[in-house]
Amino acid sequence: MAHLLREVGLDFVGSAPVRHVFAREISAPPEAVYRALAEDVPGWPEWFGAVTLARPLDDGARREVRLKGGTRFEETILAAKSPEVYAYRVDLTNAPGARAMVEEWRLAPAGAGTRVQWTFAVDGTAPFRVAFGFAKAGLARTFRGAVGALDRRLGGAQAR
Repeated sequence: MAHLLREVGLDFVGSAPVRHVFAREISAPPEAVYRALAEDVPGWPEWFGAVTLARPLDDGARREVRLKGGTRFEETILAAKSPEVYAYRVDLTNAPGARAMVEEWRLAPAGAGTRVQWTFAVDGTAPFRVAFGFAKAGLARTFRGAVGALDRRLGGAQAR
């Protein structure tokens, strides 16, 4: 059953009760990474293994995302500043116990490539916060795999 989450702004990324921050340098340039994140939303399943469907809504102001295992999200774009930041708030989800969620992607030049930083900020019931805390290692693996696949897709890295 889907439920509405609390409306929070981009500042929630720094104040959320649970925050996971992951970073990795890749070979692809920031502009290409930004386009893949913000402009090629339907392409996410090609590089982000957990995503089975991603599509823009309302002329790109919102998104619908579905994950393996059946979790669904409807999201509002909070920031889309090329090529530095892309962030969105989850408005509606079927994830039990979630109360507020924001994901932020920050991109910075790193040598000839990009430093990609993904922050996953959440609030929820006590059991949700505990479970999300334990999910950090799995999310780190998911991030590394997704960003590596994105780099290969963009032609920025050799297959690893």
